[in-house]
Amino acid sequence: MCGICGFIGEVDDSKKVLKQMMDKIAHRGPDDEGMYVDKHAAIGHRRLSIIDLSHGAQPMYNETGDVAIVFNGEIYNHLEIRKELIAKGHKFANDSDTECLIHGYEEYGTDLLSKLRGMFAFVIWDTRTNTMFGARDHFGIKPFYYSLFNKNLIFASETKSILEFPGFKKELNEEALEQYLSFQYSVLPETFFKGIFRLPAGHYMIFKDGKLDVQRYFDPMMEPAMDGDLEKTVSEIEEVVHDTVDAHMIADVEVGSLLSSGVDSSYVVSEFPGNKTFTVGFLDKQSKYNEIRYAEDLVRELGKNNYNKNIDSEEYFKSIPTVMYYMDEPLADPSCIALYFVDKLAAEQIKVVLSGEGADEFFGGYNIYHEPISLKGYQKIPKCVRKGLAAVAKKMPDIKGRDFIIRGSKTVEERFIGNANMFSVEDREKLLKTKLTHKTPQDIVADAYKKVSHLNDIAKMQYIDTNFWLQGDILLKADKMSMAHCLESRVPFLDVKVFDYAKKLPIDFRCNAEATKRAFRIAAKRHIPEATANKKKLGFPVPIRVWLKEDNYYNKVMETLTGEAAQKFFNTDILVKLMEDHRAGKADNSRRIWTVYVFLVWYKVYFEDEDFRPINQDWIDNRVRTA
Repeated sequence: MCGICGFIGEVDDSKKVLKQMMDKIAHRGPDDEGMYVDKHAAIGHRRLSIIDLSHGAQPMYNETGDVAIVFNGEIYNHLEIRKELIAKGHKFANDSDTECLIHGYEEYGTDLLSKLRGMFAFVIWDTRTNTMFGARDHFGIKPFYYSLFNKNLIFASETKSILEFPGFKKELNEEALEQYLSFQYSVLPETFFKGIFRLPAGHYMIFKDGKLDVQRYFDPMMEPAMDGDLEKTVSEIEEVVHDTVDAHMIADVEVGSLLSSGVDSSYVVSEFPGNKTFTVGFLDKQSKYNEIRYAEDLVRELGKNNYNKNIDSEEYFKSIPTVMYYMDEPLADPSCIALYFVDKLAAEQIKVVLSGEGADEFFGGYNIYHEPISLKGYQKIPKCVRKGLAAVAKKMPDIKGRDFIIRGSKTVEERFIGNANMFSVEDREKLLKTKLTHKTPQDIVADAYKKVSHLNDIAKMQYIDTNFWLQGDILLKADKMSMAHCLESRVPFLDVKVFDYAKKLPIDFRCNAEATKRAFRIAAKRHIPEATANKKKLGFPVPIRVWLKEDNYYNKVMETLTGEAAQKFFNTDILVKLMEDHRAGKADNSRRIWTVYVFLVWYKVYFEDEDFRPINQDWIDNRVRTA
């Protein structure tokens, strides 16, 4: 795991510029740094040493030195690819997975990507043709940002590195804010910074002669079978999970695992041969927010160790600006801060952790996937009748059954944009003072839905989540929070082999009236306690709803929501009403309040506080010095 950055184009004092960009992402790779600079390109690398500790420095080159690469990630099948390339006459200088990418590029070109099993973001500079080839992994585990500026192509693992490029003007992309208020994450190709884009998952780019070409090489299309043998399927899932966890253990350093109370991380822990697991909980008046006791019970049964820490509300709120700094863009998922602390805990002992992301998207684990089943009977009523009932329901107070009637009047394409839906189009238009595009969330996901119009509603929802929620929320926080602590996070379920199997599961084996991740949970029960395997999906439960009613945090958040920056973007009287109604118990507005609050904290870090310093900066500096 590392950080990469650089630019293609002729720039004055290229080495100095590249060094500034590299320094901004030193937390991604404190062990070493390297750069390649010529008249037409400059590429840099910050290294976190995990495989081939003594000889894996980057940039790395082919035998003749005219092809260079900087690479962030891990290729889990690199030994197989190496053997294939050696048979074709390629000569290797070391044992790293990075070198496989160079020789693979020479042999296969862009077709190399179809052979890779792993997580990656890399750039190859070919001096023979002055061509840049960059790519991002199948599901977007590793980040890749780029910008076309003054005829230069700039790229980096994090936007903060691109912002260091001379003359680049930092401007807020207000269209990103508009959509963020609905999705809770940055969903557009262009980030919150004007002119900086993300390379989507499963895409590659070629830059030559000043022209950029971006192409998709992988599309996570579901292909559910009509039926199947449940017992056989469960046994196959066991084999698939065992294989992927084993593949993700490749390292020359110790590997640990994050552990919550849920089935996904618990199943990973039951399969991985390591000993160390890491968990955080929250100190509050209600014990339901603390997962530590579940983790301790599980590791006791599995014969492993658990290192844990309780986080109090003061620590949590104090960390938010630092978390937003490392996130690069605002993310209104409260669990990203929980992830910050559990990764911090793990980084005190190890360099690599496994985690459970991806099982929900691939195996059908989100609670919302029950909705097509629960609505099935109701949607037999003629649509015109359902629309009429919904129109009446919208005028009613927020009582039980209201949402069912409203959502039941819509198709899945109309009602589902992914796992989060904070502000409706109507509400965000009332809230925002800024210029609006009036583009709806449904407009954003429409093209994706067109690709899967032939699929069952549950499979459609999985496809939407894999293309939007997974990339924009789940994997963004997994990468950024681990890298904030010089820690590599690996996600065994987000493996092309796992997907190739899971995409064919019958819908009934994914989700039925009784359970989500139905077949997956049955497989997990053979390795972990039944109560854990059956546990309802929670994510990282964070007591935001409770804290926002306490005087200290109510006042702190209210001050931000009515401050100068808030008044610039929002009609703050609406925010005040949300706060007051939440505190009075009239409505649970915690997630909508949080969405706005987090944006304003992020905005202050990146646009108002020029001297901002992360709370762990001294620790990072010390890691770099002692490497």
